[in-house]
Formats: sequence, structure tokens, C-alpha cells
Amino acid sequence: MPVTQRLARRATLSRSLRLLGAFRFEQSDPARFYGALAEDTAAMVADLWRDAVGSPPDGRTVLDVGGGPGYFSEAFVVTGFHYIGVEPDPAEMHAGPALTSDATYVRASGTALPFADASVDVCLSSNVAEHVAQPWRMGAEMLRVTRPGGLVILSYTVWLGPFGGHETGLWHYLGGARAARRYTRRHGHPPKNNYGSSLFAVSAADGLEWARSTGALLAAFPRYHPRWAWPLAKVPVLREFLVSNLVLVLSPQTATGSRFDPR
Repeated sequence: MPVTQRLARRATLSRSLRLLGAFRFEQSDPARFYGALAEDTAAMVADLWRDAVGSPPDGRTVLDVGGGPGYFSEAFVVTGFHYIGVEPDPAEMHAGPALTSDATYVRASGTALPFADASVDVCLSSNVAEHVAQPWRMGAEMLRVTRPGGLVILSYTVWLGPFGGHETGLWHYLGGARAARRYTRRHGHPPKNNYGSSLFAVSAADGLEWARSTGALLAAFPRYHPRWAWPLAKVPVLREFLVSNLVLVLSPQTATGSRFDPR
């Protein structure tokens, strides 16, 4: 069974429009935005797990690299996962709702995860790679800590896509530094995601090249697009502008070469 079969059934135009509508509230009402994104993300990970392994995710451990202020934890706990959130910035970790008591939180960098090899079932990174100067070092760490037969799900914003500049809007097409300066002049303070320090230009081609080089790539698809638009991820150049967010799904191999081993 393809690893994306269940998710593909949910990847409708109405879902895309619903998520797009939520994006408008990222700055003004983060609970509304991140709540909708968390529910969709937990459902996505559960769908991928069920298709990959053939069993529900109940009791499985998901390590959320760059989990931020805790909006995702409740959604994953409700879905059946044991949630571990990793966040390097303590202020960011406590910027959201009260942290879920059934979850675990660790202050650490995604490029040096303080976890043993092959210690978690799922390692997730949602919209973090574009904020990391060495995103594929983080990807390598995610693969290292994931058990053979588990899943690594790395989802990131493509720089040349419409949301590549984050709050600086489409001005990033004129250059990230220029877009940041314009934002600062207009708002009187620099953007939260400042180009060159907390926001970097990561392409779809970069992610696909890294994922293929690992030998562990299972699937790659646009996260927020309806299913009929997923083939865009296979078209060079075009995907850089029309794929707003790329999902890479990988699975470390077992010693025998079997792709999926849920034990």
C-alpha cells in the first residue's frame, strides 16, 4: 500500500482552502492558526503511519523537532501518540497554551538531538527547516534517532513559493534582505523571521536531493495542495514556485533491508 494512500483521500480542495484561511491568523490569533495546523498535522502523521506500518499509532512515540509553543502536543496525544517536543528557545516553548501534562518537552537543538540512536517511532519537523542554517544536518539527526521501520516526516516552506518570505509577504522575490528591510521600515521593528539569521532560502530541489541521497525516501508531496496538484512536486523549476510547502517522508531501513518493521 502506498504510504500516502490515506492522506491522499483527505487531500481535498476544501481542506486546502480551510488551511489557507487559517494562515491569515498566524500573527493576530496564533491559537486559531496553530490549532488548525496541529490537528491537520497529527492526522497527516497518523495516516502516514497507518499506511506505512499497517497498525494504529497508539502508544508510539513522536519526536517533534522545533515543536514551538506546545500547540501540537494536545493534537498528537488525542491521536494516540506519546509526544516529545524539542525546542531550543525557552521563550518560544512557553509562548503558547499551558504545556500538555501527558507530553514531554526538551530544550535542545534539532541539529544535535539529545536522544539515542533508533529511539523514537516517528520524528517530525513541521515548518522548521527553513529556519535552520544547516537543515540537512537536522534531517540526518532525525534519521539517526528514528527506529528502523519508523518514519521521518520533514515538512518545510519552499523559499520561492508564495509563503517563502513568511511575514514579509511576496517582497522576498526581490531578495530576502531587501524584504526584511522593507518590513522593518513599515512596522518599526524587524520581522520575527529575519532573513539570514532565522530564515533561509531552502529549495524543493535541495530537499529532494538530500532525501534521495539517504536511500530512505518513501514519498514527497506538497503539504497543503489537493491531491490532483501533487504531481507538481515532480516538475523541476515549476515546483519551486508552485509548491508552497514540501513534505519528505523517509524510513530508516532495517538490517535485513525490510522497509517497514513496526516492532
